[in-house]
Amino acid sequence: MASLFENLNDSITFDLPDAEIVYYPHIFSTDKSDDMFRHLLDGILWQQDDITLFGKTHAQPRLTALYGNQGKPYSYSGIVMKPHPWNALLTYIKEEVEQICGFPFTTVLLNQYRDGKDSNGWHADDEKELGRNPVIASVSFGTERFFHLKHNTEPEQKLKILLESGSLLLMKGTTQHFWKHQIPKTTKPIGTRINLTFRAIK
Repeated sequence: MASLFENLNDSITFDLPDAEIVYYPHIFSTDKSDDMFRHLLDGILWQQDDITLFGKTHAQPRLTALYGNQGKPYSYSGIVMKPHPWNALLTYIKEEVEQICGFPFTTVLLNQYRDGKDSNGWHADDEKELGRNPVIASVSFGTERFFHLKHNTEPEQKLKILLESGSLLLMKGTTQHFWKHQIPKTTKPIGTRINLTFRAIK
């Protein structure tokens, strides 16, 4: 298992080969996070797309939404999403995240995990629209969920992070080339989590 080697300004940087991953546990206060969670739950145009894997089509095990700059669709796993225009809350969160990351984003893909049955399987955010060495900033609200990472060729290299409400997970450098990540299902009775993954579409 990887071990963290520094904790600066309430951030944790992980000592991982072929990756640059930083975790900020609390970029938003508990009260602010709870308030934004409620607004995102009710105010986002959520959808549930069908996805085809291994020749079988089924409903994605989560709800999604795409917001961003006009004219920049995003595609993954055979799904093409066209962005809704930024609203005030998403713009505010984006600008806060950009200040921390020092990097501009064009798009946010939102995921709503309604309960422990909702999940996101092993994948990398390596779509061609994101360019080489993309910066992915993931903000979480609501129920905590475990985020798993594993190296593509070194099975002993793996990591599990509990993503807290109001937290930011930043992945950059060659992370998407060498690592995959997932949000696994859980049998525990848990509530809803909303995740915002900011990215720059080239």
